[in-house]
Amino acid sequence: MDTVALTFDDGPYPETTPALLAALGGTRATFFLWGEHAAAHPDLVRAIAAAGHAIGNHTWTHPQLTTLSPAARDQEVRRTQDLLTRLTGLRPALFRPPYGDTDASVARVLAAHGLTEVLWSVDTRDWAGCSADEIVTAARKVQPGGVVLMHEGRPATLDAVPRILAALTARGLRPGPVPVR
Repeated sequence: MDTVALTFDDGPYPETTPALLAALGGTRATFFLWGEHAAAHPDLVRAIAAAGHAIGNHTWTHPQLTTLSPAARDQEVRRTQDLLTRLTGLRPALFRPPYGDTDASVARVLAAHGLTEVLWSVDTRDWAGCSADEIVTAARKVQPGGVVLMHEGRPATLDAVPRILAALTARGLRPGPVPVR
């Protein structure tokens, strides 16, 4: 069966993360966590990890990395790496730049931390306030081996997830986390 990676950015959020974990059920995904949010909600980080999901680094403050100095870029990544490692016992291997904002200078920082950058092949645009129907329609465009971008903290995303899972399964696709290479 062909796989599709489901990814969720910007969490954790106490208002939505528990419901998202419930909506996913036994389906594993990758959560790219925002360091400030993770620091504020360590129990949610542990709950994501305990449910078997992959955890990736999404920076400490969610900046546009290409606008920062090399030292500031490194601090954004390092601080989040250290926190997520302390909370889960596992050092993240995956990284998603906020806004997909990346370049060679970002790549150098990630290489120094042993991180693999993960972008996406389908943007559900849930971040733009799309409805659950629009999110489901966007996710239907994913092809085998693709990566679907979604965000925690969006009620419409919560409503869309069970329908996305059903639609992927109906197409013979297996949703899961981003494979670590």
